Amino acid sequence: MIIYTNQVNKRARQMKKQKAALLGASGYTGADLLRLGVCHDGLEFVALTANTHAGKSMADVFPHLANANLPDLITNDEVDWQNIDVVFCGLPHGTSQTIIKQILDNNPKIRIIDMSADYRLRDVNTYRATYGAKHIAPELQEKAAYGLSEFNRDAIKTAPIIACPGCYPTASLLALLPLLKAGVISSSDIIIDAKSGVTGAGRGLKQNMLMAEANESIAPYGVGVHRHAPEIDQELSKASGDDIIVNFTPHLIPMSRGELITAHVKLNKSSNINDLRAALESTYKDEPFIKILDAGVMPITGHVRGSNFCHINVFQDRIKGRAIVIAVIDNLVKGSAGQAIQNFNIAFGFDETTALEQMPLFP
Repeated sequence: MIIYTNQVNKRARQMKKQKAALLGASGYTGADLLRLGVCHDGLEFVALTANTHAGKSMADVFPHLANANLPDLITNDEVDWQNIDVVFCGLPHGTSQTIIKQILDNNPKIRIIDMSADYRLRDVNTYRATYGAKHIAPELQEKAAYGLSEFNRDAIKTAPIIACPGCYPTASLLALLPLLKAGVISSSDIIIDAKSGVTGAGRGLKQNMLMAEANESIAPYGVGVHRHAPEIDQELSKASGDDIIVNFTPHLIPMSRGELITAHVKLNKSSNINDLRAALESTYKDEPFIKILDAGVMPITGHVRGSNFCHINVFQDRIKGRAIVIAVIDNLVKGSAGQAIQNFNIAFGFDETTALEQMPLFP
């Protein structure tokens, strides 16, 4: 559990302040990273970049950040990379790998925390098949750590590139990895039904994101081909030792933020629902952000909104030999910006909860 004292912030103030650049600061993920990061005594944002918004103040782009004393937005070409310790990259996939290579060529000592998809997939051939383009920096891919904080801390501490997972993989993997590692569920026939708020689609203008079209409606998308599925496959396969391919279907929900995944799994012959709960509780007993709910309590997105928490629970299916695992996160926090800051804390030796202690917003 998180202890709410001044000890964490005091320790952060005593450590070296890291000079940070945020690329893609005009997006939803960038805004949330700043909302959280300006409260971090070990972070100083010295460069914020955007494309069409370059030259504007953050107050112009995000009025809710007007009091944060942040630098104006500039282009990537205007950043002095020699003056940067860490880069948070919130650019789209395809763009990130190019700029990250340029940054590290300019200053190999910079640590990169990438919130795009460009360094998540270890196999560059899988990347090409998933994203429809060749990976331009396979030599850097080999140096990247997969940034699922609770499961890869040792690699995150030293890797030059930390590839933060996608929001859907974060919720799915937090729910399923302990069960596969404990051997209480089968590695076959895993079905993941996923739902996300509209911020998961980014801030760009899209017709299906208009209020009149998204409101009072739910829509599946990326059916059978969503780009997060291979990422989930990769990590589940690594944990189990089997070649896992999940059935994954995402849906767009008319809410601003939040994500819920419902995973339908097959029990191993000797397992029961209590074994699943025991595996989850054992794995996460000392984790500050993962809460296994009491039996029968439903995970609800509104109960983690605006926070870095993940709530998980497991239920007996009416079909014999099967169970249902449900997890909820805030897609912009634990699913992106919050996890990026959690990984920053791990990488730079800060207490892992620094700048992430806030309770969920409710209602």
